[in-house]
Amino acid sequence: METNRVLHFVPSEAPPSGMSKNGYFFQEMEQREVEQEEGSECREEGQDLPIACGEDIHLYDNQISPGPDADDSGCVLLNTSRRYVKLMNFEEEVRAHRDLDGFLARASILLDETAASLDDVLKRMLHHVGEDSHVSEPGCNFEEVMSMLFTDAGAQEVNVHLLSETIQGVTATATGVQYQQSWLCILCNVKHLQRRHVCISRLERPQNWGENCCEVRYVILILAPSKMKSTKTAMELGRTFGTLFSDISFRQKLLETKTQEEFKEALVFQRHQLTAANQQPIALGKKETVPRSHKPLKCKDFFKAGRGIYEDLRRRLPFYPSDFTDGIVGSNKTLLKYMTTAIFLYIAILLPAIAFGSLNDESTRGEIDVRKTIIGQSIGGVVYSLFAGSPLVIPLTTAPLAIFISVIRGICDDYNLDFPAFYACIGLWNCLFLILGGIFNVSLLMKLFKRSTEEVIALFISIAFVVDAVKGTVKIFQRYYHSTAPDNRSIEFPQGGDLQGGNRTEVMVGSAFNALPESFIQCTRERPVLCLLLMLGTLWMGYTLYQFKRSPFLHAKVREVLSDCALPISVLLFSFIGSYIFSDIKLPVFRVRDRPIFIVAPFERLSAMNVISAMGLGFLLALLIFIDQNIVVSLTNAPENRLLKGTAYHWDLMLSGLINILMSVLGLPWMHAAFPHSTLHVRQLAFVEQRVEGGHLYETIVQVKETRLTSLAANIFIGVSVLLLPVPLQWIPKPVLYGLFLYIALTSIDGNQMCDRMALLLKEQTSYPPTHYIRKVPQRKIHYFTFLQMMQLLVLCTFGMYPIPYMKMIFPLVMILLIPMRNNVLPHIIEAKYLDIMDAQHM
Repeated sequence: METNRVLHFVPSEAPPSGMSKNGYFFQEMEQREVEQEEGSECREEGQDLPIACGEDIHLYDNQISPGPDADDSGCVLLNTSRRYVKLMNFEEEVRAHRDLDGFLARASILLDETAASLDDVLKRMLHHVGEDSHVSEPGCNFEEVMSMLFTDAGAQEVNVHLLSETIQGVTATATGVQYQQSWLCILCNVKHLQRRHVCISRLERPQNWGENCCEVRYVILILAPSKMKSTKTAMELGRTFGTLFSDISFRQKLLETKTQEEFKEALVFQRHQLTAANQQPIALGKKETVPRSHKPLKCKDFFKAGRGIYEDLRRRLPFYPSDFTDGIVGSNKTLLKYMTTAIFLYIAILLPAIAFGSLNDESTRGEIDVRKTIIGQSIGGVVYSLFAGSPLVIPLTTAPLAIFISVIRGICDDYNLDFPAFYACIGLWNCLFLILGGIFNVSLLMKLFKRSTEEVIALFISIAFVVDAVKGTVKIFQRYYHSTAPDNRSIEFPQGGDLQGGNRTEVMVGSAFNALPESFIQCTRERPVLCLLLMLGTLWMGYTLYQFKRSPFLHAKVREVLSDCALPISVLLFSFIGSYIFSDIKLPVFRVRDRPIFIVAPFERLSAMNVISAMGLGFLLALLIFIDQNIVVSLTNAPENRLLKGTAYHWDLMLSGLINILMSVLGLPWMHAAFPHSTLHVRQLAFVEQRVEGGHLYETIVQVKETRLTSLAANIFIGVSVLLLPVPLQWIPKPVLYGLFLYIALTSIDGNQMCDRMALLLKEQTSYPPTHYIRKVPQRKIHYFTFLQMMQLLVLCTFGMYPIPYMKMIFPLVMILLIPMRNNVLPHIIEAKYLDIMDAQHM
């Protein structure tokens, strides 16, 4: 007969006749002969099955709720909640060993207790805890604790005397549920306790305390303060001891112990058994060509030319038709979600393209402008959405690429080189390296990238968006608020309106405003203040609507649509406010140049030495794109996103190289997979559920619609948007673009474990969420690891944002150095098993 092992407790919901005042049925103990005790115990223990590893524990949480219309017969309402609690994993969860060590250091053990009733046993246990020399609880009255163990605590009109919260083991069988009736774990949260207490009592003979507790031999009493860290609550402590006592062979060994020291030794031996039983080998990946498989990396894997691309296409091509039909054909249609996602992508891609195009326009003096950036984005985006193996990934020109382009422009100015030709030559070398990387399976190096390394780079990109927004706002204030033009408060001008001579006097701006030319009025302070309000307003409106799906207002479908359209609504609203309502205040906008878009690079203007020197820059550029491309694909296909159609690292890398060939030759900006746009795209197409674990609310993705239609439609609309230049796209002020950057940075940190662990540094322990690393890693190790990640992030920010241009050229090499830092240096500081746990997804 197949069985499943769980832990739970069933109270006697309605006290039948014959029960004692504590609500549990008693049989006459005199009928039992003393010499039958051992045989009775053997029969009871023989009913249980050996412990089943990895199964759940079941708990009944019982509360009494007297109804307002209770009649004279004493009828009350009993609320019984039942929930599963997982068995404690002694091999992974560090708290299990600390709980047992704490008990062994201050053991409260009663052997061969003679009391027969449950109340007497609990009184003896509480009295023993109170007399313990290790216990100092001046603010706790253990008589009050005794009453808190039962449902009638503090309620005089309630006479139903049941235990409030317990844990008991059960085994699920084909015919029902079989209870482990030889032990009972009683939990109680006491407000005035200073620390946790555990007392174990072994009764002299089995006691009958009601249904499902007919032959109780062990009672475990757990007292804990009401406000504790999520891994140190009474429930967590009950999990530890419930897991120990759920093994029938262990309970039999405890019967044979004569002293407390032997009892402790049995507990230590059982811990060793559970730790060894839970050790499992790591499963190997299916294919050596899958970068995220656990198979060790071998040099010969890089010489199987084209093997990775072949495996990618063989794995991904069968799903290609469904990429266009999912959500469109069939019963489960999601047209509305597709429409809102396409609109979101249109705004989220177009505005950064405008911003980076404006930045490239300033750095290259018009060689790469906004119009070229939008055209290049549309062409590359359409090609990628049609042929990529990961269609949810969004390609985009990014801030590191814009910085790289500005450095190339500076090199051309220093050495008198033709910028279009040198730019194209660097791009072609870059494409060659990317294509060779795809052919020779270089993406297998992603095995060396751990989740923590990816999150450091992802957080750096989010910080780069914030820095770009802050820099743009600071420039506006420097130009208009702290200008070198006449002072904003007072201006000197000649009497009679003559600006050329005569006696001068100082008057307020308000009296002289009409007499000044426009060049003097340019420094008025309302312009930078309005820019600041537009940027912060775009951020506030977008993030408020993004969080609106968690509010109780309106219908669930309406909340979902408003959340999906948060970015378009905020951008359109504050663009209208800045360009129409405050039309009398001139706001900074991007420049649009009227010049040919497609110009083939004049390679004949380069010498052979120029071509060779471009190879080094091309390699650094390929290194940058390789890292960003693969990390973004990895973050997009993270296990918690529940994508089912597979990845294509090698094919996508080669496709990026092919796309950038066209970008280089035509003088369009390069592109690669962009963060956080790709992960935000996944979140827009995801169906999520809110779940509560240990009192903490979190969202989990249930399903994601993997389609090519949303990114394809968005990039087609971006290409059409060229017709909207300069008007009406110039009606979008630059501060709104900066607000968009802040919105993208803020929403991208959701799910970033590094940010969650940084937040722990500012939280009290009772507010820690019950995540897998909180349960399985010592708190000090978690903070060490977070601090080391912050140091790595600081190094990245130093090299990536330092104003020296040539220092930014070696930024890709700095990112590569994070690999040996994680794989070779950190294991000497923190144990490897703890590092692997913190690099795992939510479990």
